[in-house]
Amino acid sequence: MKSIRDIYKIGKGPSSSHTMGPERAAKLFRERYPEADSFRVILYGSLSKTGVGHGTDRVVREVLSPVPTEIVFSQEEIENSHPNTLDFIALKNGAEVGALRVESIGGGDIRYAGQQNEKSEEVYIEHSFAEIADFCKWRYIHKLSDYVELNEGHEIWDFLMEVWQVMKQSIEDGLKAEGILPGGLNVQRKAKFLMEQKADPNEPGLLEFQRIAAYAYAVAEQNADNGTIVTAPTCGACGVLPAVLKYAQDTKGYTDEQICRGLATAGIIGNLTKRNASISGAEAGCQAEIGTACSMAAAALAELYGQDLDQVEYAAEVAMEHHLGLTCDPICGLVQIPCIERNAVAAMRAMNACNLSYFLTGSRNISYDMVCRAMHETGINLNNRFRETSEGGLARLYNRKKK
Repeated sequence: MKSIRDIYKIGKGPSSSHTMGPERAAKLFRERYPEADSFRVILYGSLSKTGVGHGTDRVVREVLSPVPTEIVFSQEEIENSHPNTLDFIALKNGAEVGALRVESIGGGDIRYAGQQNEKSEEVYIEHSFAEIADFCKWRYIHKLSDYVELNEGHEIWDFLMEVWQVMKQSIEDGLKAEGILPGGLNVQRKAKFLMEQKADPNEPGLLEFQRIAAYAYAVAEQNADNGTIVTAPTCGACGVLPAVLKYAQDTKGYTDEQICRGLATAGIIGNLTKRNASISGAEAGCQAEIGTACSMAAAALAELYGQDLDQVEYAAEVAMEHHLGLTCDPICGLVQIPCIERNAVAAMRAMNACNLSYFLTGSRNISYDMVCRAMHETGINLNNRFRETSEGGLARLYNRKKK
């Protein structure tokens, strides 16, 4: 497996697949053909159908500017390719001088179709949770965070500390912001409003929900407003993990260094899912994004609470299992409805999954590897309308003029 640095990317929202990936690809293509006097970029699949809502055309033009760029929203179906595929064509005096087909595979990562992909060092030999657990038992490693340090080196903590500081800042900024999110849906920011409500102090469960939901909304709204966030594992699911970890720090007094231990464990879960299934909503539905984020958050909490490897796996498995089949149907292609709300719901579900692992340790029948494979199988068999095309579900039924 690759480094967990691939899971946590600091950048601008609203979409890792639709903005971060294409942005990265555009920069690389521009560097390859500096002599071009114009570009043509053809978007396919989900990039074509929801690219305007996600800002794909905007970010590509910005990167390739000041060179004139034509964006083509193609309806052509390309066989045996990722749903997030785009063609870059460089032109000089009207003649083509270069072309490249790129797939934006989720989490801001890209791969080149028909060419050798960018080389990235394999950091982890183990490719499943079962293999990791066997290795840890053999080496008497009791925490996944220690397993991460063994493979990544001590410098991983500086990276994770930077990630955590950005996560906290996105919460802080989101809690201060007010107004309407861009895109035309007239979605009101709710994080500040949520945080300022007076909950009944005799209802601790309500207080917990209020805080976690406000944090999740804060980050997800920052993402929807093109703010700086951390993919965990994607932009659309970026609010789940920081919300859970910030609440744990607030209520349990964990240091930033301890929180980074949770981030390390969460990174392994995200890595496993990315390698063995998918973290792309366009490829496997929202279960791949929000489900993975929930699993990462549940595992991080289990690490912080001192649970053993079996309990960490149980927490991650429960979190993913109960997101199986979750569709990706963003209204108008925007990462707002139902995406923002889902971050808050998934954050609470992560808390519940961790609590179940505490009480029911040793009783599970399903492994994380199994539920991960089930998620991937479910995702690739979802009707295409429910995989980030905005052609089914809420996206099809919603009518902004009659709401």
